[in-house]
Amino acid sequence: MDSASAARVRQRHHVQVHGDGPTLVYAHGFGCSQGMWDGVTPYFAATHRQVLFDYAGAGRADPMAFDPRRHAQLEGYAEDLVDVVRAVAPPEGVVLVAHSVSCSIGMIAARREPALFRDLILIGPNPCFINHPPDYVGGFERRDLAGLLDLMERNFLGWSSTLAPIVAGEGGAGGVATRLEASFCSTDPVAARIFAAATFYADNRADVAHVTTPALILQHRHDALAPLAVGRWLQAHLPDARLEVLDVAGHCGHMSHPALVAEAMRRRFGG
Repeated sequence: MDSASAARVRQRHHVQVHGDGPTLVYAHGFGCSQGMWDGVTPYFAATHRQVLFDYAGAGRADPMAFDPRRHAQLEGYAEDLVDVVRAVAPPEGVVLVAHSVSCSIGMIAARREPALFRDLILIGPNPCFINHPPDYVGGFERRDLAGLLDLMERNFLGWSSTLAPIVAGEGGAGGVATRLEASFCSTDPVAARIFAAATFYADNRADVAHVTTPALILQHRHDALAPLAVGRWLQAHLPDARLEVLDVAGHCGHMSHPALVAEAMRRRFGG
């Protein structure tokens, strides 16, 4: 990517680059922004080059970057992620640190452009949120997701206050539920509804077997959005993956227990 194109990508996705060393690219989850990583990044400030960005429709990304048609599928977000990585990537590629739906987005991107990614750290991944018994427990029945998205359409603020404690888990450690609710409420409702449908109705299980990039799966022990069974399924189906279980209740260990996430990452890096 030429310098002018890279500059446009950096502006479009509010890309922030800090430090020197091996490159970590952090990809946030649905309804969130790059600020959600602020508990983890201090652990690597002295050792790594850290890249943060906002997806179209989130955080401080250019509002004009959101395309209702392109971003109705996770592939549209994967294209954005590839653009960001190309705009900042060193020749040896990057380590992608992804949360929730960004794990699926990252696997799509790594399947398409494996040379850009040398490692995947997947926090709370779930390639399909819908249950497909008896072989797959995604956590939700389709009718439950339809009800949640219907509430989102009718009462966006009510939906935000309903979903935030579910995502945060028991107790919402460290004010996570409050912070999530504020983030959900600050997101453009139109973009949020489109991203929500793309997230919760996606089924990317077929992509998993084709992802050759090594992966560390960090699954939360008690997580309503990504049951532990999903982590075990991914370990069995990703060609090169290792599963670690975080003793965490909730879906956002990087926010509620950043030290645990950082420790797992350091073990992965051998430091």
